[in-house]
Amino acid sequence: MIKYLIYSLTIILGVYLVFLAFMFFYQRSFMYYPSVNNYNDTEINFDYETVSITTPDNINLKAWYSFNQNTKQTIVFFHGNAGDLENRIYKLNHFKNLNVNFLIVSWRGFSGNDGQPSEKNLYIDANSTIKWLEGKGVKKNQMVLYGESLGTGIAVEVASKSKFAGVILESPFTSMQDMGKKLYPYLPISILQHDKYLSLNKIKKVKSPILIMHGQADNIVPFYMGKKLFDEANDPKVSYFPEEDNHMMEYNEELIKTLKNFLSSLSNL
Repeated sequence: MIKYLIYSLTIILGVYLVFLAFMFFYQRSFMYYPSVNNYNDTEINFDYETVSITTPDNINLKAWYSFNQNTKQTIVFFHGNAGDLENRIYKLNHFKNLNVNFLIVSWRGFSGNDGQPSEKNLYIDANSTIKWLEGKGVKKNQMVLYGESLGTGIAVEVASKSKFAGVILESPFTSMQDMGKKLYPYLPISILQHDKYLSLNKIKKVKSPILIMHGQADNIVPFYMGKKLFDEANDPKVSYFPEEDNHMMEYNEELIKTLKNFLSSLSNL
């Protein structure tokens, strides 16, 4: 009986260790989903040009740049962990009514770009995007960083290093470690995880005005994470926490009004 028990425990331990090894080496395939596209049928209702942003390690990133000479305020859009630029058309269509320019960049490994996504690499991509925009004559105090889901971790990182006109976080998480512990409570996430995105640790370093938007019915990133980030964020700060919105928030009149009011407030600072 004891031998059988020891044998069974050995098998279970062996399977667990193999699973740990698998998650250690292949975890990024569970974090980044370049080929998942859900919103490709939306018609584009804005003017833009497709541009290429080259990183220091010679990765060419596909980006869309929409420029209106009547304003310098520019949204720099950092998208989430899934899909092409086309997945954000339904959001970008509203930007033309906000009197802003925008630049949305596709991460390495996404939208046909070369390279592999990782925390370190996406920070490189984001900073390359900022430098590209500065090369167009747009200053950081004219840029509004907009992070969507995974992109919020990148926006917080970039904004913790420099001051911008403003920061917008949509459906943000406190850290990818916290998300990992929520999804895989039986794994030693703190040891295994490569890409941590420690937003809660960095949010106090963000000195720009910030708008945090999070649906209270979010079934992917728990609402309490967005609320915790808001509580820890410096003033001035604005929140938009609709009760029924899920992870992909409804781009309705109330949300657009919130964006417009926030962007307008930045010009008065």
